[in-house]
Amino acid sequence: MNKAFSLSGPVIGLYAGKPEALWPGKPPSAIRKRPLDGPVEIDASGLVGDLQADLAVHGGPEKAVHHYAAEHMAFWRTMYPGRADFFRPGCFGENVSTTGITEHALCIGDVLSLGSARVQVCQGRQPCWKLSAHVGLKDMAAQFQLTGRTGWYYRVLKGGSAAAGDEMRLLDRLHPDLSVHAVTQARFARRLDPAMAERLAALDALSENWRAAFAKKTDRFYREDARARLDGP
Repeated sequence: MNKAFSLSGPVIGLYAGKPEALWPGKPPSAIRKRPLDGPVEIDASGLVGDLQADLAVHGGPEKAVHHYAAEHMAFWRTMYPGRADFFRPGCFGENVSTTGITEHALCIGDVLSLGSARVQVCQGRQPCWKLSAHVGLKDMAAQFQLTGRTGWYYRVLKGGSAAAGDEMRLLDRLHPDLSVHAVTQARFARRLDPAMAERLAALDALSENWRAAFAKKTDRFYREDARARLDGP
């Protein structure tokens, strides 16, 4: 990593939730997170006490901690003024909120401090219909995807504890040309240059699920349909 390069930002808040039946006739969700007071323990599964409703698509070692940039809230307030009061840190089901760290500034494989823990960026977020239902805006998931303001996930390399007010810092950078924004947009693309898809499919720093998805995109005729994810059951 270029030692002259630095990236850091203060932790605004840490958040956890548990599965709840939030919408009649729909699967439960743990998207409604609540702020945590004091130091929070972090292990390989993420923030201790944070639970997921569907482990097939949420949580696990490669989606242990979800981070969302607090500075994006101003954008969403402007875009949806009628829901402006909703857009505050923690509102999108994230575990960590900071200022100073965004999808454009971070790269896949980046290692950061989170209190005494060490975490590694391993994929962006793929928004689903539950986000739209949670916010109460039918097109919220689609706008997350379109704008690239999705947040990202970490795997935990070293457990520890963290608290609001801690400073997250970039410790190591493996792939300076692969920003979280660029790789996430490549993941959403219905068509992708096969050479780029092949490179990403072989990228150890990426989560296993995203490597598998990029492997499919090495076929120039492959087309991914995201309607079920965005529109829901």
